[in-house]
Amino acid sequence: MIQKDRLEKKTFAVDIDGTITLNGMGTIHLEALSKLRSLKEAGHNVVLVTGRSSVEGYLLSVFGGLTHLAVGENGGCITFGDKIQHKLLGNKGECIHALAMIQSQLDAEVKEKHVFPRMTEVVLERTFDIEQAQKIIDENNLNVVLTDSGYAYHINSKGVDKGSGFLEAIKMLETDVNDTIAIGDSETDVPLFKVIKNNIAVSNSTENLKKLAKIITTKKSGEGVLEGLDMIASEFR
Repeated sequence: MIQKDRLEKKTFAVDIDGTITLNGMGTIHLEALSKLRSLKEAGHNVVLVTGRSSVEGYLLSVFGGLTHLAVGENGGCITFGDKIQHKLLGNKGECIHALAMIQSQLDAEVKEKHVFPRMTEVVLERTFDIEQAQKIIDENNLNVVLTDSGYAYHINSKGVDKGSGFLEAIKMLETDVNDTIAIGDSETDVPLFKVIKNNIAVSNSTENLKKLAKIITTKKSGEGVLEGLDMIASEFR
């Protein structure tokens, strides 16, 4: 086990789905969560950075014994504090406008996905051609981006992603980006890996994410998190 007096304080940015889960599914890998909790107890920050609602991430951080701050909605919202506050970094209104434009111009079924309520983004079923939808966004100069998390399509305000959201979070934590370590698996983690050079991609990660990874594990999801943390431990002793 990592000893507190042997470590400088680090901040871990950790994705949820596909990363700290069992075999890429929605069930949390309890041993991986326990490992992250031990890092928090050793004095580090452990921040969940997710495509899910920041409220879902925040609740998992509370019950999991992690830092009570979560970056959700792919960087669009930060939920934090003992009194539960929200910092909105995205504009849901422009995302709703973009959805209406896509629905009116795309010859395919475009519908919202049933998810925990969002404050800054729109989440869609993966039932249409994302490239055609992106073309509509570009042609109409809409101030949004369309991304694929593998679970759903997400419409976010332009400039909002996990990287920008996490940079805002570390300002709130008063820590430095050079003292951070990221762990993820999907395309939506690419912006996060671009701002955090010490990073771990679990083996089920997309190829684009693996290209940016400092460490690629041989195991996937929660098992990969355990493997990756052991591999990178020497980097912050």
